Amino acid sequence: MPDPAELAARRSGGRGAMDVRTLTRVLFERLAELPPDAPERARVRSALIEINIPLVRYAATRFRSRSEPMEDIVQVGTIGLINAIDRFDPTRGVQFPTYALPTILGEIKRYFRDNVRTMHVPRRLQELWVQVSGAMEELTVTHGRVPKVPEIAANLRIPEEDVRACLDAGRAYNAASLEAAQEHEGGLALLDRLGYEDSALTDVEHRDMVRHLLVQLPERERRIIMLRFFANLTQSQISTELGMSQMHVSRLLSRILTRLRTGNSWEE
Repeated sequence: MPDPAELAARRSGGRGAMDVRTLTRVLFERLAELPPDAPERARVRSALIEINIPLVRYAATRFRSRSEPMEDIVQVGTIGLINAIDRFDPTRGVQFPTYALPTILGEIKRYFRDNVRTMHVPRRLQELWVQVSGAMEELTVTHGRVPKVPEIAANLRIPEEDVRACLDAGRAYNAASLEAAQEHEGGLALLDRLGYEDSALTDVEHRDMVRHLLVQLPERERRIIMLRFFANLTQSQISTELGMSQMHVSRLLSRILTRLRTGNSWEE
């Protein structure tokens, strides 16, 4: 697998991977020499963050298919980078990119898990939601109750439709599992309350088609079909019932079924 630092450096178009690794090692060595209260520690730490930002951008590209802006993902990944810098121990013999990449990826994944909506919400509504939620808190304190949509709209001087859209967007952070029990439904899961596909549903159309074709048959042929498939009589029993040979019943039955399958009208 290619070195993460090398890949990151290539994507950034900046220093070579060897320069990044060398500078990172030198800076960590310098950081270890400085006392905790030394003013220079902040400068060394900032330099470590700056030269390793390409590693964060490399990690962020794994999430490019998400709806969140890449700048936001990089910003979150930088928090992971800072945490990795503060926890890294150079004496363990591990390269810093190898140690830092899982921390950066973990921070980004945690961000998507805890803060990003399951459903994509337009940025305009995300920004407007901040104002709506603030107005709701203010009006709740003022009136001693949860404000109504017209009151929020009047307070912010925006259309009521925008307030309703924001309220819906504010509920779109997480999707409920179909198998999760619902307390207000007596412990039933959503899946238990969903309809199911009736396996006999397709037979309705078939029965209607058969009924339509049967009424086109002459009386004798229609009776043969009824005795064979609805009364479950054998050809021998049908021949006795109708007073004809079994061979004749067999020929008629074959002819009738052929007409029914093709949907053609009966011809004498």
